[in-house]
Amino acid sequence: MRKLHHLALSPFCRKVRLVLAEKKLEVELIDEPVWEKKLDFIRFSPSGKVPLLKEGSSVYTESTPICEYLDESYPIPKLIPADKKFRFESRRIDCWFDDKFYNEVTKNLLNERVYKKIFKIGHPDSSAIKEGLRKIKFHFDYFEWLLEKRNWLAGEKMSLADFSAAGHISALDYIGDIDWQAKPLIKEWYAKIKSRPAFRNAGLLTDLVPGFVPASHYSDLDF
Repeated sequence: MRKLHHLALSPFCRKVRLVLAEKKLEVELIDEPVWEKKLDFIRFSPSGKVPLLKEGSSVYTESTPICEYLDESYPIPKLIPADKKFRFESRRIDCWFDDKFYNEVTKNLLNERVYKKIFKIGHPDSSAIKEGLRKIKFHFDYFEWLLEKRNWLAGEKMSLADFSAAGHISALDYIGDIDWQAKPLIKEWYAKIKSRPAFRNAGLLTDLVPGFVPASHYSDLDF
């Protein structure tokens, strides 16, 4: 059985979970308390990070390389486009979310509101939270500009870029940090991806993090 070591609200783990579900690949989810730095886990992931995918005797780490491996090994449906320009744009937006969006938004909101409490490393930094909420407006303005021209974030078809975005945005939606009414195009895009069977089959809508109740609309398809 394929196994994925993960954290429920990690946007990087969520991306991999969505790709696995979209490809209808069975996987056993293993909650990995990375802050405990278990030797058995560090042996496979020296960086100490999740996601970590085990498939047979092979081990794969880092979310984008994992997704690329899955797309090459199980090409139906194809999530990394064959067209060069479309593939470039999908990878660019994937990198945007996992680098710029994560460092400016997700890290400031999710880490401060959730992981500081879980890791027991102090109180939330209100200035970091304010900065995350300020920066999300810039990012969402950009995503709306993209969606004015496209059906999906990277082009006319769904790609890995959309699952990368959904990993981050769904985690922020869990803690209630998204004003959906202010960004109707992003809400429409998210409703499309949230209503896909893969989103439910990945278990994202039923995730529960001890000590943190999800936003009231989190699991609703009509939100």
